Amino acid sequence: MESGVHVKMELSDGDEVEVAYHSSRLTSVVWNDFDRVKKGEVLVAICKHCKKRMSGSGTSGTSHLRNHLMRCRRRGNHDVGQLVSRGKKRGRPPSLGSTSFGQDEIKDEALSLAIVKADESPEEDAMVTAVNSNIDWRRSQFDLARMIILHGYPLNIVEHIGFKRFVKNVQPLFDLRTPNKVEDDCLEIYEKEKQKVFEMLDKLPGKISLSVDVCTCFDSYLYFSLCSCFINDSWQLRKKILSFLKVDSSHTEDMQADSIMGCLMGWDIDRKLFSMTSDHSSTNTVVSKIKDRLIQNSFLFGKGQLFDVQCVANVLNRMAEHAIESLHEVIPKVRESIRYVKSSKLMLEKFKKMSQKDNVEGPKCLSLDNRLRWDSTCRMLEAALVYKGAFSLLRENDLKFTSWPSDTEWEKVGSVTGFLNVFLDILNDISRSKCPTANIYFPLICDVHLKLISWCESSDEFISSLARKMRIKFDDYWENCSLSLAIAVFLDPRFKMKLVEYYFPQVYGSSSQERINDVSCHIKALYDELSIGPPLAAVDDGPAWQIGESSCDISGSSRNNRLMGFEKFLNETSQSDGVKTDLDKYMEEPLFPRHVDFNVLNWWKVHTPRYPILSMMARNVLGIPMSIVSTGTSFGMLGKALDHNRSSLSATTLQALICSQDWIESELES
Repeated sequence: MESGVHVKMELSDGDEVEVAYHSSRLTSVVWNDFDRVKKGEVLVAICKHCKKRMSGSGTSGTSHLRNHLMRCRRRGNHDVGQLVSRGKKRGRPPSLGSTSFGQDEIKDEALSLAIVKADESPEEDAMVTAVNSNIDWRRSQFDLARMIILHGYPLNIVEHIGFKRFVKNVQPLFDLRTPNKVEDDCLEIYEKEKQKVFEMLDKLPGKISLSVDVCTCFDSYLYFSLCSCFINDSWQLRKKILSFLKVDSSHTEDMQADSIMGCLMGWDIDRKLFSMTSDHSSTNTVVSKIKDRLIQNSFLFGKGQLFDVQCVANVLNRMAEHAIESLHEVIPKVRESIRYVKSSKLMLEKFKKMSQKDNVEGPKCLSLDNRLRWDSTCRMLEAALVYKGAFSLLRENDLKFTSWPSDTEWEKVGSVTGFLNVFLDILNDISRSKCPTANIYFPLICDVHLKLISWCESSDEFISSLARKMRIKFDDYWENCSLSLAIAVFLDPRFKMKLVEYYFPQVYGSSSQERINDVSCHIKALYDELSIGPPLAAVDDGPAWQIGESSCDISGSSRNNRLMGFEKFLNETSQSDGVKTDLDKYMEEPLFPRHVDFNVLNWWKVHTPRYPILSMMARNVLGIPMSIVSTGTSFGMLGKALDHNRSSLSATTLQALICSQDWIESELES
C-alpha cells in the first residue's frame, strides 16, 4: 500500500472512493490534472476535465496519463509543450498506455497518439504530436490547395515522398488528400474567388480594357489568356485574368471570336469594354471581328476608333528580331570566338595579355548569350565589340584561331547593337512599372519613330536597308495606335497637347497641323460622347430578341436612343452660349510642373470634382494596356508555351489554376 493521506469522496456513479493526497510518489506535473483515488484495492487516476478513469498505480507510470492530457477534448491546449518536454528530459518517449479497466479504454489509448519515426532516429522517435481539438482540418486542406495554386505546384505534389514525409512529421493526423481531391478543392476555391471578381467588376465606375495573350502547347491547341485592365474607385490601375481559353488552332477566326465573346458575356462585360490589346499577329483579325460585333450593338465609344490596340513590346521585339537576323552570318563567328578564348585557363590568360596590349581590361564580361533572348545576344555582341582589337591580336599570334568577324562585320555589329539598345531602353522603362498607365508611351514611341526616320536616310546601305524593313512593322503599329497614344498623353496634365505639338512636326513635316487637328477633334468628340452619357449605360434589356415587341412601349432603349440626339443638341448649344466645359478649363490652365515622382492617377483622383466628365475620359483611356508582355518575357524571341504539367490538365482545371493564382497574388499584394 502506498503512503499518503486518503480522503473519502463520492463519484458521479454513486461509488464512494478514497482520494490520495500528498503522496511522495506524486511528483509528475500530470497529477495537477488528475485525482488519484482508491477503488477497492486498485488505485485509479481520474481526469479532472473529462472524468475518465485510468490506471493510477505506481507501477503504471505516468506516460499514459500525459498522453491522455494531450488529447483530452475538455482540456485546453496549455502546457502541452511542458508535458512533452518532461518526457524528453527523463530520457524516455511518451508511450501508449494500457490500463486494466476494460477493452474500451485500451482501444482509446491506442488511438490517442501517433509516434512519428524519421530515419529511425531515437530523438525524433520521441517527438509526439498532440491532437488539438481546435484544428480546422477542412481549412487546412483548403490552405494546401491555395498553396498549390499560388506557387504553381503540380497537383500530384501530395504524392511526392518528400512532401508526404514532411506533412506526416509535422502533423501525423492530417488527412493528405489525393490529387483528384486537391483538384476539387482548387476548383471550389476558383468558384469562390471568381464570384468576388465578378462583383468587383460589376461595381466599377468606368470602362474595362482587355488584353489577349496567346500561349501555345505541344498539341494542336492555342490558349487565349484574357486579362482585364481597369482603374478602380481609388484611382488605382488593376489587372485581373478573367479566362484561359483552350481553342483548337484549326478553328476559324470567327469561331475564335465566338469563344472570346462567350467569355465576355459570361462575365457580363461585353457592354463595358473600351479597348482590346493583342500581342500576336494571329489575334489581330479576331480582335477586329469582336470590334465589329460590339459596334453593331452600339457598345463602343467613338465607333471603336480606340478599341483595337497592338502590344508595343511585341512590335519592338519583332523589330529587334529583324536586327538580329541581319547578323545571321556574324553572330556564330562571335560565339565561336568567345568559346575559343574561354576554352582553357591558358587560353584565357593569353587573351588577357592581348587585351592589355589593346588597353582593355578583361575579359570579365565576355560570355555566351541565351539564344532565346535578344537582349542577351545584344549584351554578348557589345562585350565582344569591346575586345575587337584583342581578337585581332589573337588572330595574328595564334594560327589555330580561325573564326573571327571581319572589320566590315564588326561595323555591322556596332550598328545593330545601336538599334537594339534603343529598343532595350524603352522595354526596360516599360518593365520597371508593373501596371504602367497609357500616358507614358507616346514620347517613347515617338523617339523610336524619329530614330527610324534617321536610320532610313543613312548613307550606309546596311543601316538604311535594315531600317526600312523594321519600319514596315512599325508603320503598321503607328497607324493603328498613334491616336490612342496621343489622347493618352493629352490626359497627362504635364503635357496636354504640347507634346503632340512638339513631336508631330518632326514626324509628319508639313502635314503635321492636319494631324494635330485630327487628334483635337477626336478628343472633343470623345468628350462630347461622355457628356451625353456612356453607350447603353442605363440600358440592361439584353439582345433585341429577348425584349418584348409591344409597339406601345415607349420606355427603355428606344426612347433613350431618340433623346440622345436632343442631349447632343443641348450640349452643343450650351457650349455656344459661353459656358466653359471641363475640357475648356483643362486646356486653358497651365501645365502641371514635371516631377520625377508624379503619379497621373493621383492627380486625376484629386481633380475629379473639378473635371467630372474629363476624369471619366481619363479613367477609360489611361487604363488601356499598351503593352501586355511581362517583365520576364519582354525580350523573348519565341512564343510563350505551357509546361508539361499544366498542358496535361483538363481545360477547366487549367483555367481555374491560372485565374485563381492571379487573383490570390493580387489579393496578397493589395
